[in-house]
Amino acid sequence: MLRIVIVGLWICAVTLAASYGTAMYKTGNDPMVKKEAHLEGLDYKKTDSFSVPVLEDGKVHGYIIAQFVYTVDAVTLDKLAVPPEAFVVDEAFRLIYSKADKRFAQLGKSDLHELTEQIRGQVNERFGVELIQDLLVQEFTFHVPKEIRAEQAKEEEAAQKKVMQENLSKEQPLTDL
Repeated sequence: MLRIVIVGLWICAVTLAASYGTAMYKTGNDPMVKKEAHLEGLDYKKTDSFSVPVLEDGKVHGYIIAQFVYTVDAVTLDKLAVPPEAFVVDEAFRLIYSKADKRFAQLGKSDLHELTEQIRGQVNERFGVELIQDLLVQEFTFHVPKEIRAEQAKEEEAAQKKVMQENLSKEQPLTDL
């Protein structure tokens, strides 16, 4: 009977030691744990949504509505007198406004990465330090209000009628053979 109790205790001790060893090994070599250490001192901040008018030929063709999330070092953020959100929104507005035209709705996937990198670089340049670590897109939409769509439809219809009238006036009457 004593032998069974000693064997049982031995099995429990070996199982506990193996579990402890495995847990220590896994946490020491887990790549996700190492990445978390990199993100410890970062704060995530979100800008308010803002809209950028798309102007061309003196007319508004729609609005780009954008919102960004950025990561910033918490220690550096506490030392700043001015919050970086205003600078992120300003640089984003300037860049989007300068690039936006009526073909902007056909924005490619790679363009968003380029856009965020340019905004991040400009904000960091204005602060003079590597303040913004990463800039993420929370929202990025192209909106055309109903009034503008109705006006564009009327203009397209008028242009089509004009082309049809020009084509009709160019046609030569058939002569009898």
